[in-house]
Parts: sequence; structure tokens; C-alpha cells
Amino acid sequence: MTRRRPPARRRTRRQQRDAQLIALAVVVTAVIGLVVMVVNWLLAHWWVLIAALVLAVCAGAGWLYSRQQQARWEAVPAQGLRYGLHELDALHHAKFEEAVRDLLRRDGCRDAQRVGGGGDLGADVKATDPLGRRWVIQCKHRRHGARGSAVGTPDLQVLNGTARPVHGADVAVVVTNGRVTAPAVDFARQQRLHVVDRQMLAVWASGSRPLWELLRAVPPPRRPTSLS
Repeated sequence: MTRRRPPARRRTRRQQRDAQLIALAVVVTAVIGLVVMVVNWLLAHWWVLIAALVLAVCAGAGWLYSRQQQARWEAVPAQGLRYGLHELDALHHAKFEEAVRDLLRRDGCRDAQRVGGGGDLGADVKATDPLGRRWVIQCKHRRHGARGSAVGTPDLQVLNGTARPVHGADVAVVVTNGRVTAPAVDFARQQRLHVVDRQMLAVWASGSRPLWELLRAVPPPRRPTSLS
């Protein structure tokens, strides 16, 4: 046998619900009234609306101009970036990867990023050049520079196995501040890999020419240009 709620309790809940609906109606009416008052005031004082729009446009233009100026000032140090071999030799291997990334940014690869670390699968730096080519770079830093151990064929084999199938590289490069063995150079030529040894690194890091102007047999641009 079901128990019925007392009539007083049902009335109390109904009254609470009615009160909430009335309060909501009052709030909605007040908001609508306020909006109507504001609209009527703006219609009567239309010049205020125009002045506000002009100020908003000026503020937006000023913000955009300041952003452009900031981007230009930030680009100045990058465009003038230079490294000497003694500076690169003194870097930690992670900082050496960052230096390579920054040189690519100087060359116009805005998306250049350092990805080196555990499980990097042979890629320390990735970038897309202004002509649309995807660069995958493996960095081999030697603390003692030319007196350190030479980069050999096994180092290039790792890059060759992952650069294109895993990272989608158009250009696969090994960059070192040290030496590269002759067999490794031959292997790179056979597998369409590129090697930046100590001598080429010196030219690239201390100058202003992009890396693709220093390397031979770089793939053609992906994007059509006036020169292609």
C-alpha cells in the first residue's frame, strides 16, 4: 500500500517552484529592459557608438603594429646569428643541437625544432625550409672537435634507416663539429645523405648563406618559385 505525500508538503514544493519561476521571469524582464534602455540610449547618442568603434579600430591597429615591430626586432638577432668553431666545440651536445636549430631558423626555417633525446630515432633537429623541403638532421657533437672520434658509417646507417620512412625527410643530414671517415662519406653519397663536417659547419655557422646553398645535390623545391 503506497503512502501519499501530505498535501502541505506538496503545496510547499509547488510554491517554491512557482517562486523560482517568478524570480527568473523578473530577472529576464530586467535584463531585457536594460538592453532596451542601452539600445535606445545608443540610438539617441549614435556618435558615442561611432567613437567607440573608431577607438577599437585604432587600438587593434596599434596592437597589430606593435606585434609586427616586435617580430622584426626579434628577427634581427636571428638574421645576424654567427658561431665560431671554438664556440660550438665548447657546447654541451644538447646545446649544440639547439645551435643547429637556431641556424636553420636564421636561414628561414621558422618551424625548426630540436627533437633530440631518448628514442629520437636518429633525428635531433627537424625543419621545413622556405621552399617546402623537410629537413631531418642528426647532430654529432665532439667535445674535442677535430681531435675527437670521427663520425663513421654506422652513425649514418641509423639516419638512413629512419630519416625518410619514419620522419618523412626530403633532405637527411648529419652535422658534426668533428671529422667524418672516408667510408662514411662514400656511404652518404650512395644513399643520398648529406654530411656537414667541421669545415662546412664553419662556413655555415659563421656566414649568412643558408645550408641548402652549401650542399650539393639537394632535392628540388616542393613549392614552385620564380627560379624553379
